[in-house]
Amino acid sequence: MSDISLPARLEAVLYLKGKPLSIGEMADLLNEDQSNVEQAIFALTVSYSQRDTALEIKQIKDKYSLQLITGLGELVQNILPVDITVASLRTLATIAIKKKILQSELVDLRGSGVYDHIKELLEKDFVEKKRQKDGRSFWLTLSENFHRTFSIVPEMNAKVDKKAA
Repeated sequence: MSDISLPARLEAVLYLKGKPLSIGEMADLLNEDQSNVEQAIFALTVSYSQRDTALEIKQIKDKYSLQLITGLGELVQNILPVDITVASLRTLATIAIKKKILQSELVDLRGSGVYDHIKELLEKDFVEKKRQKDGRSFWLTLSENFHRTFSIVPEMNAKVDKKAA
């Protein structure tokens, strides 16, 4: 992962966590020095402020978050194919990226609020939950309803994955 810039890795952490993080928390997650993280978050903030984008790095007290710019929240809620919270959508995106993830790993990535997101995602039938055979956690995968709702064809993804392997 050393070929990916620190600002890019910070951006990924802020996106996946979906909540404000301190410099220290980001440094711990990335195993980086706090002064490097502070410089990188400044660079990332400047980068976002200099381009026309729907996202921004927001600082509240000593914590930073990646979020939609003010005024776009309603637009996003209006164009989502389903009624789902932005936090749950981020959790769903994390599951989609991983394809199959342990609930405990998801909690480590996104925080304990994930339990509410998973409940919502199960109610909307976007994910499936199966008990791990040799452990106490649950495996989370995308459901057929997810693929239908978001117009993603799972067979094509499988073919692409096989070619990449």
